[in-house]
Amino acid sequence: MQNKQEKISQVVVTAVQMRDIENRIFAAGMPVVALMEKVAGLIARRIQEIPPTPLKKGGYILSNTPFLKIPAQAGESRVGILVGPGHNGGDALVVARELHFRGYEIWIYSPFSKLKELTSQHLQYAQSLGIPIYQTIEQLPDSDLLIDGLFGFGLERNLTDPIASAINQLNELSVPIYSIDLPSGLHTDTGEVLGTAIRATYTFCLGLWKLAFFQDQALEYIGKAELIDFDIPLTDVEAVLKDASRIKRITPATALATLPLPRPAVTHKYKEGHLLLICGSRRYAGGAILTGLGARASGVGMLSIAVPESLKSLLVSHLPEALIVGCPETETGAIAHLQLPEKTDLSSFNAIACGPGLTRDATPIVQEVIESDRPLILDADGLNILAQMGAIARLKKRQAITVLTPHTGEFERLFPDVPNTKHDRVKGVQEAAVQSGAVVLLKGARTAIANPQGVVWIIPESTPALARGGSGDVLTGLLGGLLAQAATKQIPVEDIVATAAWWHSQAGILAAQERTELGVDAFTLTQYLMKVLAMSSKYMFDS
Repeated sequence: MQNKQEKISQVVVTAVQMRDIENRIFAAGMPVVALMEKVAGLIARRIQEIPPTPLKKGGYILSNTPFLKIPAQAGESRVGILVGPGHNGGDALVVARELHFRGYEIWIYSPFSKLKELTSQHLQYAQSLGIPIYQTIEQLPDSDLLIDGLFGFGLERNLTDPIASAINQLNELSVPIYSIDLPSGLHTDTGEVLGTAIRATYTFCLGLWKLAFFQDQALEYIGKAELIDFDIPLTDVEAVLKDASRIKRITPATALATLPLPRPAVTHKYKEGHLLLICGSRRYAGGAILTGLGARASGVGMLSIAVPESLKSLLVSHLPEALIVGCPETETGAIAHLQLPEKTDLSSFNAIACGPGLTRDATPIVQEVIESDRPLILDADGLNILAQMGAIARLKKRQAITVLTPHTGEFERLFPDVPNTKHDRVKGVQEAAVQSGAVVLLKGARTAIANPQGVVWIIPESTPALARGGSGDVLTGLLGGLLAQAATKQIPVEDIVATAAWWHSQAGILAAQERTELGVDAFTLTQYLMKVLAMSSKYMFDS
């Protein structure tokens, strides 16, 4: 059973949902001032604990730039506090007070003439402590760190001058900026930049994760993100979210719990799933190899791989444990039609994954697997053929689950009438799942997965090291193997898809840590799949 902290760490909310949850807390008797004190105290403590951060300018780390002297020499550190008119500004002022009492040199930038009452009171008290307060950007002294409390969640209008100009000038400083709840200027739900926005080095998300943290367009503004858990009662969260489509952030504990581990003491290979991969062509032989290696890492009991006959010996050399099925091929080197072993048809498999390296000459193959009654994953050219056929509506008639794994370009070809996913990826993937009746995995810096009922899983971290050819083929094989193993288990398909995507991204992160972001080719990635799983399992067991 999940504990409260694990459940809270999964929840992702919109601005409206967060406001409703807070209103329930206040209506139950929690004073706003008490919550502000608690939240700001937690932030002040974390600011002192966070290791020094290298500064960035123009996208490059300035290795010779002095680090912020926190917490070792607080008296020599100057911290600037950016105060907005609302309670986000109040939070920043309490942080200012706490750091002031701990020996930091503090100054406050408060450009707004009208403040909420509680924020105004905190500003008045800061002034009584002798903390200097400035109204214009030109007056500001130097600092070692800026705390952004200009705007919190719920901002919907574009920022205009003079505050927009001030934010742009602050972004030009070679100083770390820590944002409270959300970098000022970002839309809470879409992550859209509302005119301009603070480019934070570090963002403290308060209470529950906001949707903007998982929109690709917001990532360059958020920096490193951390949830500040201020003990929101789960009853209040459940009361607000009960009738809404759930948006969830997958955690290591959730992903590991979904894996087919431990295996029963008495079992055999066919009980551990039989996966059919249909992939490869003379032009793209590597796609079949990488997909097979991804499937191998999943632990699937039996693996069959259908490829053009001319690739059979190549696949046997890389995957000797797999059953390699050589199929008749077209003049261009694509699979002409499936030629499965005697007494075998598509219903013999627990899952089918189709697409990597096929080329569009394999259209009859995609048509055939869509007509099957097996769980089906379509990727790469499987998706391109599906879009070319205009067959999205046909997927709803399938007797088994379908999983689509497009990147942004493939997604736009498959779902041309779904609004621009760059604006709101989560909403886009939800609409695509409804249209197709499939589970849709939209690849990106923050991969999003949706089922037709509107449930969404988000992969909370990844690495640009995965932006290389063949990386998606590895994911298809890994996902196919997990889906085949789960065929007889009562596990929601979207949970399996999210677990595969999480495993894949974690392998990329570990590989990049050891080899840099330039050293993670798709073949190398397959070698880290088991390594990261072993490390993650040990961590969860030890903790």
